[in-house]
Amino acid sequence: MTTILIYNMENNMKKECRIKYFPVSFFSMILGLAGFTIAFQKAEQILKIPLNLSYPILTFTLVFFGIIFTIYLVKIIRFKDEVKKEFNHPIKLSFFPTFSISLLLLSIAFLSVNPIISKYLWVFGTVIHFIFTIKIISIWIQHTKFEIKHMNPAWFIPAVGNILVPVAGVSHFSPEISWFFFSVGLFFWIILLIIFFNRIIFHTPLPEKLLPTLFILIAPPTVGFISFVKLTGEINAFSKVLYYFGLFMVFLLFAQIKIFKKIKFYLSWWAYSFPIAAITIASILMFHETSISSFKYISLALFGILNLIIILLLIKTSMAISKKEICVEEE
Repeated sequence: MTTILIYNMENNMKKECRIKYFPVSFFSMILGLAGFTIAFQKAEQILKIPLNLSYPILTFTLVFFGIIFTIYLVKIIRFKDEVKKEFNHPIKLSFFPTFSISLLLLSIAFLSVNPIISKYLWVFGTVIHFIFTIKIISIWIQHTKFEIKHMNPAWFIPAVGNILVPVAGVSHFSPEISWFFFSVGLFFWIILLIIFFNRIIFHTPLPEKLLPTLFILIAPPTVGFISFVKLTGEINAFSKVLYYFGLFMVFLLFAQIKIFKKIKFYLSWWAYSFPIAAITIASILMFHETSISSFKYISLALFGILNLIIILLLIKTSMAISKKEICVEEE
């Protein structure tokens, strides 16, 4: 009996240690899965792909969100110092808004399923993201410890969330609110893009662990394109500039495939998923608005790639969890 008790205590201690090192970047999984859900919805509605899987995928995403939210809530309650350490980290700080962006993406996914749930998710997501944006930019302004080497594509995450607000926002409240967030996100994206290219060209390369975050560069212009079309109700010259810049970033990053093939699995691999989902949705929207068949083929190709990426990421993540390679203390 004593042996069993000791064994159970050791197991509980191990579980507590795993929760202690549970990273906030786990919410990046929800970004990828929610983006995948929305891409599936649009593929079924506009590309007429007769799979009828979008609702089960939405349910799967919600379950995952609930699990990750619960675990991180336990971490906040039991290991406040670890959470503070994450929030004060120059790189991990930018991943905190993945929580609010998850709510915004779920709001978009629910828009055609249950508008009331969508509205509540949008309100909570927008308010929380606004708080994160103010807090993070304030930290950037007041910092005494950041160096140029800390700058990486994850710093775009707060900007992406602001640009994302109008996608569901125009259906729920005054478009002026959506214009406010779109403007903030767009200008901070441009500012951060200039800083990032200065960092990547003239300073030390990104560490291997952060290389997958290069795909985040696809997200701001493509999400910006979707939001701008939602705000204006049409595709015009500026929206095309956003879309084609996002598409160019896809080609540029696919050209670096040799680099990405050599990277061992990290949780940062999930940075591949949401940006590819965003460009897929943007391409489907281009096809829907222009009826140009080329965009349909681009959409189908990207949709196929997105499916493969999500399957690969789920397998790799499951293997890493089973091998206890995730949620461990970093060296």
